[in-house]
Amino acid sequence: MGRAKVLGLTETERLALERGFRFGEKHCFRMRCRAVLLKSEGLSSVAIGGQTEMSHVSVNAWVKRFKSEGIEGLKTRSGRGRKPIMDCSDEESVRRAIEQDRQSVSKARAAWEQASGKEVSDATFKRFLSALAQDISE
Repeated sequence: MGRAKVLGLTETERLALERGFRFGEKHCFRMRCRAVLLKSEGLSSVAIGGQTEMSHVSVNAWVKRFKSEGIEGLKTRSGRGRKPIMDCSDEESVRRAIEQDRQSVSKARAAWEQASGKEVSDATFKRFLSALAQDISE
């Protein structure tokens, strides 16, 4: 293997990355800033991965994204992660299911599942109900 490539940073970039590493809101963003900073110090991607709990492939990908998009590129893009099963489009049908069977959450959930074609656990259904109740009371 050859020597690790050193990433050249401007003073502005270095300061932004240091600020991101120290004060970034999310742990993953702080680790990405740190990875880019370590790359600028000449560390190998494998060594950086050991310090940031990333694979060397991820380190290289984040460095590449930093080069093309700057520090904004190190933030997690919206639309990542699992989408909620239940959302505001389910409010009306949930209300109807509850009105039909106020005594049993399980029965109301079953009726809603039948009507919506979606499946959720009692816990998810209860969380959704409690969020609905919160919206109503505010």
